[in-house]
Amino acid sequence: MPNVIFSKSGDLNNSVFGKSTEPVMMTIERRAEAFEQRSAIKSLFKMGKSKNFAEKMTSMTSMEGFKPVGEGGAYPQDNMQESFSKVLEFETWKDQFVITKELVEDAKTLDLQQKPSAFVAGYYRARERFAAALFMGAVNGEEVTLDAKTFSVNGADGKAAFAADHPSKGAAGAQSNRFSDAFSLDALAKMETAMQNFKDDNGNPLALTPNTIVIPNDWELKKKVFEALGSERNPSAAGDGFNYLFGRYNVIVWPYLNAYLGADKQPWLLVDTDFNEQYGGAVWIDRVPLTVSSWVDNTNDNNVWNGRARFMAGFHDWRFAAVGGVANGAALA
Repeated sequence: MPNVIFSKSGDLNNSVFGKSTEPVMMTIERRAEAFEQRSAIKSLFKMGKSKNFAEKMTSMTSMEGFKPVGEGGAYPQDNMQESFSKVLEFETWKDQFVITKELVEDAKTLDLQQKPSAFVAGYYRARERFAAALFMGAVNGEEVTLDAKTFSVNGADGKAAFAADHPSKGAAGAQSNRFSDAFSLDALAKMETAMQNFKDDNGNPLALTPNTIVIPNDWELKKKVFEALGSERNPSAAGDGFNYLFGRYNVIVWPYLNAYLGADKQPWLLVDTDFNEQYGGAVWIDRVPLTVSSWVDNTNDNNVWNGRARFMAGFHDWRFAAVGGVANGAALA
């Protein structure tokens, strides 16, 4: 079942609206379930829940590892330190719709279905829009402003989640997950290799396994991506060579990205969803699920439906993903 909590006023039991309450609730639940099944958020964010005002995300540097000590040798003392941290403070999101007494009296069934459907669509659209805005804000290197509210696109290191100069707390030095190469089969192979060479703060290789490509809804870019991945043979290679990238990637075409494209019109993202799930690169935390209350406004005899939720999302460890096809990025080796 979708994560929706309902509460209704006792006044509804003795009013003309009582008979419409349950069908409206069922419409909300059905629509919520449909949106949750096709949302891109659960594929691109580490999902979590919280009971706190805010959540601090942090990680530890790796240990130096085991050392040869010879027979009867003493145990060497290993150590680790806290790496960069990021605090997510939850935002409250609200909306409302109204069912008039006349709609119920005149049995306007279509309107009674459309309003709650549009209400739920607005809630899940806001979540999807927020998620896409964060990703593209990080690609554009600009904080996100939605309805006069400003949101950070920086990771724990203080840099935008996609940057050419991510600092390190250890010996790794600066690293880049921002690249200028437009999408191609070769660019995909190069970016996969670049991500597999990402290092932790102490300079140890992480051996990432990128498995997801994310693109805006652009027909030329879609054509390039599916042509590159759609055949086990590489027609551009001599002798119709083998395409070793065939069947290895999930592709997410995310139309919500289109609204936030900056100067770069064909960016493409490569994501390791397993690393993201384990270490928290892009993080989404729900504090209060969608809570819907229904009550009668005695000043105008309307049935008012309020929706409220608290959630927040942001970036922590940049290593979960890389972007290509953007300005101010390094050229893939």
